[in-house]
Amino acid sequence: MLDLQRLELNIRFENAGVSFGPRVALHPLSLTLEERRVAVIGLNGSGKTTFARLINGLTKPTVGRVVVDGLDTATEQKSVLGTVGFIFQSPQNQIILPIVRDDIAFGLKNRGLGKAAIDAAVDGILDRFDVRDLGSRRAHELSGGELQLAALCSVLVTSPKVLILDEPTNQLDLKNRALVERTIAGLTESVIVISHDLELIEGYERVLVFDRGRLAADAPAAEAISRYREIAA
Repeated sequence: MLDLQRLELNIRFENAGVSFGPRVALHPLSLTLEERRVAVIGLNGSGKTTFARLINGLTKPTVGRVVVDGLDTATEQKSVLGTVGFIFQSPQNQIILPIVRDDIAFGLKNRGLGKAAIDAAVDGILDRFDVRDLGSRRAHELSGGELQLAALCSVLVTSPKVLILDEPTNQLDLKNRALVERTIAGLTESVIVISHDLELIEGYERVLVFDRGRLAADAPAAEAISRYREIAA
């Protein structure tokens, strides 16, 4: 049975911003994320990826702080990485071992689990997405949609509370895009999606729009997408 309490998550930006020398990548902002589905949109260079990377500590704020489930991302990054999973825009770049099953097991081996526990966890995550056949496949043989599923399995096997996906439907054909969309919709974890695919995020509870390093809109999908279209016009 799904433990909904375990999945409750609180992400707080406390006047958090990022600068690289004189360039401000993200102006300081304060907000709290608690929704199960959040999307982040904006033009290239708008600050949306910097915002997402702050959540799991891949980027540290130069002012303010970010707190995830009570953990400061700048000082408790190791614990934060166990709470927040991240799927990069090119999932093949984060699948480091040639055989999918070995790659899924890699993160569990780093946690010191025994072989029986690792095998059970890997089987469980493959069964969850009904992709047991992917386990024996080589990563370079997979389609775009299958690569996304393999990356999802590798991240979710470690049981993060929240999953960030960076452009999960980028360069996918219609079949693979539909596969990824269905998979994301069925996830029990909290999900933050960075995307230019406006159709993908139409039903999301909350959408953040970034423009030139500032939060330009924070609204339900229809209102946020309308604001984004104004910015992009």
